[in-house]
Amino acid sequence: MNHLRALFPGGDQPFRLTMRRGDPGEFFGPQDRDGAILSERATWIDETPQRYTAESPGFGALLQELASLGSAWGLPTVTEAVGLGRQWEPDVLLLARGEDGAFRLRGGALCFPSGWALEEKLGLTLPEIHGVVPGLNPAIGRAIDQFLANLRPGPAFLRDNWGIAATAELNLHPARGLPGPTLPIQLDRLWLRVEHQALVAFPSGQGIVFGIRIALHRLDHVSADRELAAALAQALRTMPPELARYKRLDTVWTTLAATLGV
Repeated sequence: MNHLRALFPGGDQPFRLTMRRGDPGEFFGPQDRDGAILSERATWIDETPQRYTAESPGFGALLQELASLGSAWGLPTVTEAVGLGRQWEPDVLLLARGEDGAFRLRGGALCFPSGWALEEKLGLTLPEIHGVVPGLNPAIGRAIDQFLANLRPGPAFLRDNWGIAATAELNLHPARGLPGPTLPIQLDRLWLRVEHQALVAFPSGQGIVFGIRIALHRLDHVSADRELAAALAQALRTMPPELARYKRLDTVWTTLAATLGV
């Protein structure tokens, strides 16, 4: 659990743009030995392909450039968003640079969303996508824009995001209506849900691939690490109420903080 402590650096600012360099082939390449991830991804795509994959104008050119990168990373070549969702383990979103310099979401495969719908975000810039998150754009929106403008091909730039879930399901698409955390607090029925994210610039400079992998850590296991539990409790205590509501924690976040902080 030691690696999770970096999620909670302390202080009362819930948003920080902290990036680290990584190997894109390692992030996007196969990690799931038994094939369970790809199997579940195929199940959701078979059920409702338009919910978990999407393409809009400009997506085809991005996918062609991604194919060259994927080949270098040892990944299968795909020619449509559905194939991307079936054959690559992470969720993969492609963004294109517009004439104004802003990057806009053009499509991809999002089988394991953390409470948002891909079809509702097509064509939006990252600040527009992040606009629903209370406090994020004022805190780091400008830094995100500057980072994307300066992003260069080569390494993956990695960051992590976290939430608390009341289920071990990977797919939290809002259409499924899965409940959020409720009282009473039962740590063995709550999970620290971590989004491991990667951003890689295309060699042309005209696109970015954004990858997401989900990791789940049951809170009774998290609480066994007292330092980690205390850091999570502090993050909950200092969370603005509007952000707690957005994360569906508003009925539990103070009680959960107290439980973890014992």
